[in-house]
Amino acid sequence: MSTEGIHITVRDHVGWIELDRPEKKNAFTPEMLREWADAYRRFDTDPEVRVVAVTASGDAFCAGADLGALQEKATSPLASRQLMTEYVQPVALAAENLAKPLVFGLNGVAVGAGLDMALAGDYRIAADTARFSEGYIRVGLVPGDGGCHYLPPIVGRSRALRMLWTGEFVSATTALEWGLVDEVHPFDEVRTALETMVHRLAAQPPVAVQLIKRAVRAGAHGDLRTSLDLIASHQAVVQSTADSAEAMSAFTERRAPHFVGR
Repeated sequence: MSTEGIHITVRDHVGWIELDRPEKKNAFTPEMLREWADAYRRFDTDPEVRVVAVTASGDAFCAGADLGALQEKATSPLASRQLMTEYVQPVALAAENLAKPLVFGLNGVAVGAGLDMALAGDYRIAADTARFSEGYIRVGLVPGDGGCHYLPPIVGRSRALRMLWTGEFVSATTALEWGLVDEVHPFDEVRTALETMVHRLAAQPPVAVQLIKRAVRAGAHGDLRTSLDLIASHQAVVQSTADSAEAMSAFTERRAPHFVGR
């Protein structure tokens, strides 16, 4: 499935979202945002999808919002708020609710909301030519889709405030040092690195992968006792699945496992 500027596909247990407006540095329109959020929701309930990957065409990942396209809908303060709550923020909320691994391939510059979309992911692979900026301040705006929420835990409060206050660009090398991205590769190797990671994750027991993600996210907002109680319940569930039995058999028999997702 696709709409103009974004393509949605499923291949080999991976749900792919690819931004495709290279002439606009993949800046998104309201229609692209709606399709993006819908794709997250569909992938979350599709039993064939085990991992979700997001990338883009051309030499940029996403320059953020197409301000011209969005301003057509922001004709009043109320309309501006509705634009945020009905188009922009549903992407962040759908990403937050996604139970499956969400991996980004950042093939180039990611600015403003383009960066914030990636911050909602679980793992980020970047091109060595990529640069990152919370550029809202340069156009007199504040982050509208989770940048102030996601950035400080990733890079630290002071670095986050500097990025948000100045709008300055951070190189791929610095982003790797700060933990803003998890891998850096030459530009022409990013897609291969992304495919390697998502296929590796798709080959793992799906239920266990999803429960690990849930436990990690819950642990970031709770105490140790709560985290241990949650993981005890998850362990009981995982051990009851066919995939858990298959993983144990494959390990003892020294063969490749075959998982069915239950």
